[in-house]
Amino acid sequence: MGPNTRRTTLADIARAAGVSVATVSKVVNGRGDVAPHTRTRVQELLHQHHYLAPVFRYTEAVESPTIEVQFKGGLKAYVAETLEGVVDSAAELGASVVISKASSAPHWARNLVSSGRRAVIAVTSVYTAAHLNELARSGLPLVVLDPLHLPDSRVNSVGATNFAGGLAATQHLLSLGHRRIAYLGGPTMAVCNQARMHGYRAAMEAEGAQVLDAYVRPGEFTYRAGSLGATALLGLPEPPTAIFAANDEIAVGAIEAARTRGLRIPEDLSVVGFDDTSLAQMASPPLTTVRQPLREMGGAALRTALRLANGEKVGSHHIELATELVVRASTAPPRAETSGRG
Repeated sequence: MGPNTRRTTLADIARAAGVSVATVSKVVNGRGDVAPHTRTRVQELLHQHHYLAPVFRYTEAVESPTIEVQFKGGLKAYVAETLEGVVDSAAELGASVVISKASSAPHWARNLVSSGRRAVIAVTSVYTAAHLNELARSGLPLVVLDPLHLPDSRVNSVGATNFAGGLAATQHLLSLGHRRIAYLGGPTMAVCNQARMHGYRAAMEAEGAQVLDAYVRPGEFTYRAGSLGATALLGLPEPPTAIFAANDEIAVGAIEAARTRGLRIPEDLSVVGFDDTSLAQMASPPLTTVRQPLREMGGAALRTALRLANGEKVGSHHIELATELVVRASTAPPRAETSGRG
């Protein structure tokens, strides 16, 4: 098969045979609940089209399809909980998972196929057009989990309702009486950061609360960025009484920066995070945050990847799962004398 030849899929065989993709999948996987004449017809078409499932090419373990899960950076709480959702769902569905760091080595997708991978799940990773083209040539479906940037139209993705989460976090602080609310964000171009920031702005505008330019600070999704950003915010002539952070790491960094200045949480400063990782529960005080259903997102990505690997169509290129505000001890009404805190 040449590099630009489209690989025959289960859906192609199903259309030619006049049966469902599920029926073709049963034949490919040696299931017995298929009528003899249907099985014969499907097998003939598989032979005519030179169809060979990726796992067949390299192993007989067709009952346990293997999915490659790739991520960049460190194995932080966010990534770990997402991966846990992928692994748990794989165990339930009889699939195998291989976890690796994202690679740009030559022919990396072809190497994945030669190792028996059926699909790729990328955690937030940004793939270039060259990456996507190599995946397409190799016949490997891709699912991006919580994409940092708007995915290519060829890419399936799973995310969360980031705008609604940002809206809920800010509305919570407004309901407590805060008006000087700052947003400590992640990378400017990250779509999840943009959606959370727009939710913050929408809540502030609906309440008639002013959003000062100095109160909106982009950065990175890291503890250090949270500490540096909060230090700058708390050094303003009129510092915020509350901070909405774009993730839990930023929020914990902000809490530590406040303590360094002698401020108490939540008496002097309220802080809200995003994700609800284990870090939020271990924080002191426990962190009010927006729960992003990380394990459920991982499970949805795994199920989507398996369906695509079987040649099935999915109903939507992008799946969004609902976020939920979790109120803990890091938020409280503002003190009357907070103006002019140094």
